[in-house]
Amino acid sequence: MKKIATLIAEKMSEAFAACGYDSSYGMVTVSNRPDLCQYQCNGAMAAAKAYRKAPIVIAGEVVKALGEQPMLAAAEAVAPGFINITLKPEFLTDYVFEMGRTERFGVEQPAKPKTVVIDYGGANVAKPLHVGHMRPAIIGESVKRILRYTGNKVIGDAHLGDWGTPIGLIITELKVRQPDLVYFDPDYTGEYPKEPPFDVSELEEIYPYASKWSKEHEDYRAESRKAILELQQGRRGYMALWEHIMRVSMEDVKKSYDKLGTQFDIWGKESDAQKHIPGMIRDMKDNGYAYISDGALVVDVKEETDTKEVPPCMILKSDGATLYNTTDLATIVERMKLFDPDQIIYVVDKRQNLYFEQIFRCARKTKLVKPDTELTFIGNGTMNGKDGKPFKTREGGVMRLEVLIENVAEEVMRKMADRDIPEQEKREIAYKVGLAALKYGDLSNQATKDYIFDMERFTSFEGNTGPYILYTMVRIKSILAKLGQLPEMTTKAAARERGADEVNLLLSLARFADCVEKAASELAPHRICQFIYELADEFNGFYHANKIVGETDEAKRSEWITILRITLAVLSDCIGMLGMEAPDRM
Repeated sequence: MKKIATLIAEKMSEAFAACGYDSSYGMVTVSNRPDLCQYQCNGAMAAAKAYRKAPIVIAGEVVKALGEQPMLAAAEAVAPGFINITLKPEFLTDYVFEMGRTERFGVEQPAKPKTVVIDYGGANVAKPLHVGHMRPAIIGESVKRILRYTGNKVIGDAHLGDWGTPIGLIITELKVRQPDLVYFDPDYTGEYPKEPPFDVSELEEIYPYASKWSKEHEDYRAESRKAILELQQGRRGYMALWEHIMRVSMEDVKKSYDKLGTQFDIWGKESDAQKHIPGMIRDMKDNGYAYISDGALVVDVKEETDTKEVPPCMILKSDGATLYNTTDLATIVERMKLFDPDQIIYVVDKRQNLYFEQIFRCARKTKLVKPDTELTFIGNGTMNGKDGKPFKTREGGVMRLEVLIENVAEEVMRKMADRDIPEQEKREIAYKVGLAALKYGDLSNQATKDYIFDMERFTSFEGNTGPYILYTMVRIKSILAKLGQLPEMTTKAAARERGADEVNLLLSLARFADCVEKAASELAPHRICQFIYELADEFNGFYHANKIVGETDEAKRSEWITILRITLAVLSDCIGMLGMEAPDRM
């Protein structure tokens, strides 16, 4: 289904061509002055220079050549050379009704869908998820859903950290606390215990303690590095401990992501890439990409156009140990073998920008990817407290993600205290609304920008918030329920007067496909947030201006019911792309 702007542009292009101008000047955009018109064409301004003619003259000629158009109520040339366009309400209504009959409301599916891998987890095992893990999980999940909605094959990968520094620290600390464990006996050849020597709460206490201690004691830090190297080399006892760590912590990690509503297709791990490292390094050496520098194996990734120093990408440390660089590059090798993706997207803290620039350059230089494979970095900003610093607990510590979710749900419960809803159902609703408050509060900002977490504002049922969007949907559900048995969807607009509130709602609906396509091309969930806030606002303006349930004109009433159904369905698809879910009542 063609977008409205495209339909208008086709007619404008014909008119430009009929006047002897290049048809490309017929491009149409949404008006930046909605008080004057709905769409505008600025082609006459651009054509003026090429054809050495006053833009207002060109605009006047084009409008005259345009003539009477079934879709247009008005097309007017205004100084200095704009063409202001207003659609006929009947055409707009018919367009929206057709949207309601098409799959995905007119969002065109690609002739050749892309295969995309999105890496948006990145949590380290043996550590509880905290608020710092929230943004990449929420943003990545939404980008995945938007790309799927637009017809692409998308694989979401958790890519958990299970092979680096945290594991070495845990092994080292366990050895300090329980040196007699059989895992530390290098001569042991028997079976290792099936039950781990720790539970999840002990594991979560060990890592931060060991991390803090290592920063103050070089010998301890060296011991943990040695443990990592021996693990990577396959030491039996350490491998057995690693398997215990994975089994205990993975269950907890999955549970936390489930609470957030983040659904990975594959639970990839750093360790999965180990089998690809020897061959990758051999190829890098054989093809002259990698060389020894100060004992380490590196690949130069600087380019002539660089305005600042870009250091070499280290592949192996001087002691032969691998790094995050190594496993990330080997993971690219694995993804190319498994999925042959057209694009790999990484959603990670924006402070990792230089790191991923090195990785992408190295992958291209060493031909780990095809020349046309896109490697994309979405660097997310931080969620900050009201002091402008990364969000902390009142005690100054890092808040667990599940605690934040519970706190927001409790705040929503407090605001729903006067609702006559059974307690258990109210808690379930508060959880959905709380998640929507968190996700919308995050996604309504551009991914790269930092933002202030404001509990009061995010959980408000008014304004540009998740609860406001859900409340609008609940309102529509309530109206449709009051109307009882609903008629078939209306397919043709009646010849009648339509108020500005109804026209504005129809205009907002008609721009759905354009919004989704922009969100997909820009990898920008905030575009969806902008759209649904405007749509919800337009609906509520329409709702307050009309007595929908009490309307006695059958033609008008049937049209309104159809508009409500389409509005609800569009909003439902949109919140689905944001990873939100609407309750039936609030």
